[in-house]
Amino acid sequence: MDSRNHDKGTGLRRELKEKKALTVVLCLTVGFMFVEAAAGFFTGSLALLSDAAHMLIDAVSISLALFAIWFSLRPPTSRKTFGFYRAEILAAFLNSLILFVISIGILIESYNRLRVPNENIKSLEMSVVALIGLGVNFLGIYILSSFKSDKLNIRGAVLHVISDAIGSVGALVAGLVMLKTGWHYADPLASILIAFLILRGAWKLLSESAHILLEGTPKGIDLKSLENAIGSHNGVLGVHDLHAWTLTQGFEALSAHLVVEDIKTSEGLVEEIKNHLHDEFQIAHVTLQVETRKCEPGDMSCYETEARSL
Repeated sequence: MDSRNHDKGTGLRRELKEKKALTVVLCLTVGFMFVEAAAGFFTGSLALLSDAAHMLIDAVSISLALFAIWFSLRPPTSRKTFGFYRAEILAAFLNSLILFVISIGILIESYNRLRVPNENIKSLEMSVVALIGLGVNFLGIYILSSFKSDKLNIRGAVLHVISDAIGSVGALVAGLVMLKTGWHYADPLASILIAFLILRGAWKLLSESAHILLEGTPKGIDLKSLENAIGSHNGVLGVHDLHAWTLTQGFEALSAHLVVEDIKTSEGLVEEIKNHLHDEFQIAHVTLQVETRKCEPGDMSCYETEARSL
């Protein structure tokens, strides 16, 4: 069997397993999010309502990871040559704005409850629901961590669920404090903590999605390092019009013009550079245009007008 086909088949099976695990965790998260929201209204606990909103971030993150896997399995079409990769990023951008609104609403309500505490909170029921929520978080962390995946989507989803577990701990502690002491300020204080966790996640989601939509340089990649890496190959005399951007999370692209010594050997040179960029920078989609000089030696500002892309 061809080793490349074997690796492709192994990667496909792994992606399908990851998709199944993410789907299970998403169902757990969304299901308990509604339970926690209902319990928040029933018990009068703002902390539970805030934690339900925090679970919304988890649902968004996991949904985006599922989108990424789904898109990676879909072949391109003549009308959508890159598929619908940007739909994932656009959804992330819009969801981040919604999460900002939710967190601000929580902070406003927390302030009102600090001024006039709600003394009718059902602390025991609140604590039980928060404890169950913590268990759901731990189950999600276990399912996702079992893959030990290096994919950003999977790792990001794990971090979101861990963050939500912290929010559940806050709600649980607030419930126990009120149950033992009757100090009802614990509920709005826990809500403020959770609101800041939501703001932190929303800001990260907003900044990353906006950077991708604006076709910024991929995170962790320096253009000068890319230029040096390409120029390090024998036969490359210069690099210009170098661009690197992200189509969607984990899918980087690059385009550049190369000035080469001999256009007859450029096909092998381009393949060599593509492998280098993939292995060192994890850039899978590379487009290189090759040009040769018809100028005096040392004049790097002059390029042959006849050029071709490989």
